[in-house]
Amino acid sequence: MPTFTAFTTLTAKTDAEALGEAMENLMPEPYGIGVFEMEDGSGLWEVGGYFNEAPDVAGLALLSAMNNAKPFVISELPDTDWVAKVKRDLSPVQAGRFFVYGSHDADKVPQGAVPLLIEAAMAFGTGHHGTTLGCLRALDRLDEEGFRTEKTADIGCGTAVLAMGAAAIWPGKPIASDIDPVAVDVAVANLTANGMDGSVHCVEATGFDHPDLKAGAPYGLIFANILMGPLIGLAPDIAAHLEPGGYTILSGLLNEQAPSVLEAYQAEGFTLHFSEQIREWTTLTLKKSG
Repeated sequence: MPTFTAFTTLTAKTDAEALGEAMENLMPEPYGIGVFEMEDGSGLWEVGGYFNEAPDVAGLALLSAMNNAKPFVISELPDTDWVAKVKRDLSPVQAGRFFVYGSHDADKVPQGAVPLLIEAAMAFGTGHHGTTLGCLRALDRLDEEGFRTEKTADIGCGTAVLAMGAAAIWPGKPIASDIDPVAVDVAVANLTANGMDGSVHCVEATGFDHPDLKAGAPYGLIFANILMGPLIGLAPDIAAHLEPGGYTILSGLLNEQAPSVLEAYQAEGFTLHFSEQIREWTTLTLKKSG
């Protein structure tokens, strides 16, 4: 079955979001719509739709004009095994001592690296995104500084790559949680693929709303690689579940959002230990007072 795409760019986030929402009313209806900030530093926002049949050219032209967008570029894509293509194109990532790779790159693992096998999947966290990369670097940095803990929690774990990284270098059994049951299943499968069955406890939960997460507190390290709003909302809970002198590694933040998140955590008794920007994303390492 052919796939058609329609892409355009805008300068304002609000316009991009409005256009993405308006595209839901097109006929034929797109089966997927994406609104993303482009990573080339241009400040532009890209809006795209995916269609199983040729889209309404006139309707798209009208929407672009109404929402201050450039004209849509419409393309027909050839039938492609996209999973196979992603596996071919997804290059390994080095994050400190951690080496995140797909099975197609198993022969590229450097000597002395901590290998983490993560296949392209439905859950977020392959190591290629600036947020996941930043969190792995932050973990490696804490370890290099001499920090150790046997109690780690990974909130909003996606593939559980962060919990797996902690389990690979420290004693103890991290707990990884996600609101999405698919992500939890992917996390468990990733543990099996890495020969780490039972080394991370995976649960479905919103925030810390799970008896096993509550029972495991206080933690020495808490990861939360999600979004600004949920991170700010979680600040009191992370403070409550973290031991004095413990660390939290936060990401999922655009650079301009980091000050607001930092302010929320400073109000809960945290101090900034380290901040790293990778492209437009910031990772914060914060230490709880005490």
